Amino acid sequence: MTLSVIATAGGVATACLGAYVAYLAYDGHRRNESRTMLLLAVGVVCIAVVPYGISYVLTPLLSLSDAVTVLGVTVAHLAGLGALARSVTA
Repeated sequence: MTLSVIATAGGVATACLGAYVAYLAYDGHRRNESRTMLLLAVGVVCIAVVPYGISYVLTPLLSLSDAVTVLGVTVAHLAGLGALARSVTA
């Protein structure tokens, strides 16, 4: 198994687990009408799922440069951390 296959598998696993955790948080939001759980779901999606989509879907599809890819991932991480910070302080 090559290193690129292992890295891709790790990315897929991270995105899938992140999507599952976000789903659980969103389900908690729906059941309890909790804004905190909604922000948690958004934060997890931005940190775990969006970067995978940018790196493995948008970059090859749109032929994005490395700089644009890193910028997109960084913005997604910042948005996710902002949502998580807001969820624990709300």
